[in-house]
Amino acid sequence: MEFSSRKLDDVVLAVPVGQIDHPNAQQLQQALTPILDDPSAGKTALVLDFAGVTYVSSMGLRVLMVAAKQMRSRSARMAVAALQPVVAEIFDIARFRHVVEVFPSVRDALQALSAPALEAYDASR
Repeated sequence: MEFSSRKLDDVVLAVPVGQIDHPNAQQLQQALTPILDDPSAGKTALVLDFAGVTYVSSMGLRVLMVAAKQMRSRSARMAVAALQPVVAEIFDIARFRHVVEVFPSVRDALQALSAPALEAYDASR
């Protein structure tokens, strides 16, 4: 699994790519830890761009659930965007849309979470 992230004003856009299965779930957790544990983050939102995620296992869902809980504890929002059909089906079966906000695209997520972040995203494209 590959992972990259960047800050867009008051939102961190994180981009995992590949399968988030049992072996890769720990990698995702390690990649998210600096973002989730940043004491200066405050209410900085987190958007996960899942366009490149081809599968997510129960372990991957657990990592997302823990991350969502950490975000809620600091009154920050977390969203997942651009789910592939297989991943969307897994989210539906697990009723995971009740755990994190889900949007059809990164742009839609940013539009809902932060106008300044959307502006920064559009400017960087």
